[in-house]
Amino acid sequence: MQSVKRKHIIVVILFLAGMTVFAQSADMSLYIEDISRTDTTVFDILATVEDVRNQNLTGFGDFYNAALRILLYRLPNFTGPRERLAIHDAARIILRGLAAEKYTAAAANIWRVAQEFDVVHEYNDGTLLSEALVTLGQIDAKYYVPHIILRLENFNADQTNDLQTRRKIQIAMKGAVEALETLKDPAAIKPIFYASIGWYDPDIRGFAAAALPKIMDDPATIITEIIQSPFNNADVKFTAWKEMLKTNAPNESKAKVAAATLETSYSYVSHRVDEQNVLRFMRISAIDAMRRMGAPDDSVYSYIARAYRDAFNTPNVDTEVVNLVISTLSAIRTEKAVDLLTEFLSELNVKRRSGPWGNTERDIMQFILPAIANTGTQSRQTMLLLSSIQRSDAYTGAEQGWAGSALRALVK
Repeated sequence: MQSVKRKHIIVVILFLAGMTVFAQSADMSLYIEDISRTDTTVFDILATVEDVRNQNLTGFGDFYNAALRILLYRLPNFTGPRERLAIHDAARIILRGLAAEKYTAAAANIWRVAQEFDVVHEYNDGTLLSEALVTLGQIDAKYYVPHIILRLENFNADQTNDLQTRRKIQIAMKGAVEALETLKDPAAIKPIFYASIGWYDPDIRGFAAAALPKIMDDPATIITEIIQSPFNNADVKFTAWKEMLKTNAPNESKAKVAAATLETSYSYVSHRVDEQNVLRFMRISAIDAMRRMGAPDDSVYSYIARAYRDAFNTPNVDTEVVNLVISTLSAIRTEKAVDLLTEFLSELNVKRRSGPWGNTERDIMQFILPAIANTGTQSRQTMLLLSSIQRSDAYTGAEQGWAGSALRALVK
């Protein structure tokens, strides 16, 4: 008996659910029919879409798409100021309805909104273009990624001092960035990066910069292309490297980009003092990253060695770079790293015996000896050099003691 009652309850529930679906379908048809009349005004369309929105009806993607198609078809008939305001209000409600429904099939009509309300037209303020672009992202309109990217690239190139035009472009630009962030296509990395360093106001540039790490976890290949591009100056290259550090990429990827950054800091030649300073900061940052993340391959060691020697063989020794190189090689602890540290110590040993020798050289030796001990190397060449320094009368007792301490730490 209970089983029969349960079946009756299920039938009633299904019947009521079916009625709800049927009712919504019927309502949708009535709404579409209402706005399709030849005498329908833009105010009628606005009133209808407001009614649908206020009822919080779901499953109305077809209605919103039909309403947008009708609105676009009749745009030439709606030219008055009040009508244009109503168009904006109606379009905004429709776009948000389509976004809520995730109605991808409406992408073509939404793109038409973006074209009709482009900021190239003097009477458009950028808000509806921005809303249309954002909606394309929300409905997952991947086909339109190249279109949105092209719009963003045009915005990046449209630098202007006219305040009104500037404001319109920046409103639309934010919509493009938000759409691309939502769509998460790697092709968006470059234009958004250039937007983040472009002509826009600081808050707009910040908006673009904040979107970058959300698009893809590991943009190493794209960031490397930006860093190595001969068309980008030192500031752009350094900014791209810093953006890479903010991503969720694994350390191996960041280390590879660090290697490209270090190499570029030498391959990019500039005679401007300000750019030379930027290149130095690039170098320091890249080497420090490898100190924390490791060396990606053997190709980096020649550049690390160059950084040390360029910093050391100058009238004003750059001890910051010298010590950073030493600590980086000590942390990496590879055979190549140990070989370089041993070379540096051997060069200091030659200076101690034949000069010149001063406090700078002494301080570097005091720093490099425990760095070698930290590697745990069992290199015979390194051991012999430490033993020679420990026994040599060319050194003070303290200096001999430093070498002895390093040797004892390595002897197992």
